[in-house]
Amino acid sequence: MITKQDAEQGENSFQEEIREPLVQQHKNSDDEEDQREQSSKGHQWMVYLSTFVAVCGSYAFGACAGYSSPTESAIEEDLSLSLAQYSLFGSILTFGAMIGAITIGPIADFIGRKGAMRISSAFCVAGWLAIYFAEGALALDIGRLATGYGMGAFSYVVPVFIAEIAPKNLRGGLTTLNQVMIVAGVSVSFIIGTLITWRALALSGLIPSAIVLLGLFLIPESPRWLAKVGKEKEFESALQKLRGKDYDISQEAAEIQDYIDTLQRLPKSKILDLFQRRYLRSVIIGVGLMVCQQLGGINGICFYVTSIFESAGFPSKIGTIIYACIQVPITALGAPFIDKVGRKPLLLVSASGLVLGCMLTAISFYLKVHGIALDASPILAVTGILVYIGSFSIGMGAVPWVVMSEIFPINIKGVAGGLATLVNWFIAWLVSYTYNYLVTWSSYGTFILYGAINALAIVFIIRVVPETKGRTLEQIQAAING
Repeated sequence: MITKQDAEQGENSFQEEIREPLVQQHKNSDDEEDQREQSSKGHQWMVYLSTFVAVCGSYAFGACAGYSSPTESAIEEDLSLSLAQYSLFGSILTFGAMIGAITIGPIADFIGRKGAMRISSAFCVAGWLAIYFAEGALALDIGRLATGYGMGAFSYVVPVFIAEIAPKNLRGGLTTLNQVMIVAGVSVSFIIGTLITWRALALSGLIPSAIVLLGLFLIPESPRWLAKVGKEKEFESALQKLRGKDYDISQEAAEIQDYIDTLQRLPKSKILDLFQRRYLRSVIIGVGLMVCQQLGGINGICFYVTSIFESAGFPSKIGTIIYACIQVPITALGAPFIDKVGRKPLLLVSASGLVLGCMLTAISFYLKVHGIALDASPILAVTGILVYIGSFSIGMGAVPWVVMSEIFPINIKGVAGGLATLVNWFIAWLVSYTYNYLVTWSSYGTFILYGAINALAIVFIIRVVPETKGRTLEQIQAAING
């Protein structure tokens, strides 16, 4: 009879089988792998195409998130909605996203990453159509809930899919495109929402989802998922398509297959398994980074940026347009650095900038409340908010999703990724819900609080988060969970 202790010892020995050869391989074969990656650079067009199709889902995410801000007055007027009804319409998006986060991980494990993106797109299409044809609050809310589900699902499956198809020298930069396209979707919605009707803006949201649905017919499934479900021929075919027909995939295929074969000998993961010792560090890193990303105030500031500028005495339209335009180029600027500088330095620079932005904004409101240097208050507020959003865009916005997609072993990726995404959306809701209450309590105190939380995030990053640059997924996971 096998005792619990024997089983744990056996599982620990499996972990050693995973960790030791992979870590040793990382030490001994980097030069050889770099030469092979260099020779394949001209044949990676399928990786880029697959990434493009996936990040159209990220753009759909941004279009959903950015829809309510420019359409508020027009929808309230056309459909005679009260402020409370429109507030429900705006906030129900987050509840849909939480449901998407809970369910999409297991779905992606069961039907594949492409299947999960099809479901995400279908919910977005149904939601946008419901909003377009809405004649009352109920249809609006149903549509908003559906787009929220699609948004939450995309937030998990897109970075996971990109991380699983990309070679290690491109993985960080390509995964960062997820955040670039999210902020592009938000910014475009902010800008064109002032030029077209709210129904036309809803129709425009169909475009990225349609590109995803059509593009998925042209790209391969994640090779790592195919290997996990035992589709060996499809696994090798997909990996060959992604690396180029002349690229020798034998070493990479063997490494992936050996790792997954070992993981398959472990019991099927459940939510409670995440808190076992061998997985606990990766869970703490993944969930902790999501807490750091959201609890520092990004959704409160993003949702209410117009009122922040108005309260500080700065023209709100000018400030909002500047805010929208600055996100995309700064987020894109971070993409090439993530594989050169590394994940951890970008996170530290970003979190430091968030602290500075919060302090500048807090000083602005302190001066205004106490009637000191009133001419300087608007400039300080705008500077603080722009420093904040610029700092968030270059690191804290994208890098937690990159790291989350890298650190979880594939046998727990669905459950663990779903948990991390759920935590992200719950705290996003919590921050956006409590922001107005905090500002009523103290405008400058709110930003001091956000600054303190971002300072604690710096400590967490220094003490807990590992550097994952330049390592295969298998090497990263073996080192963390060894």
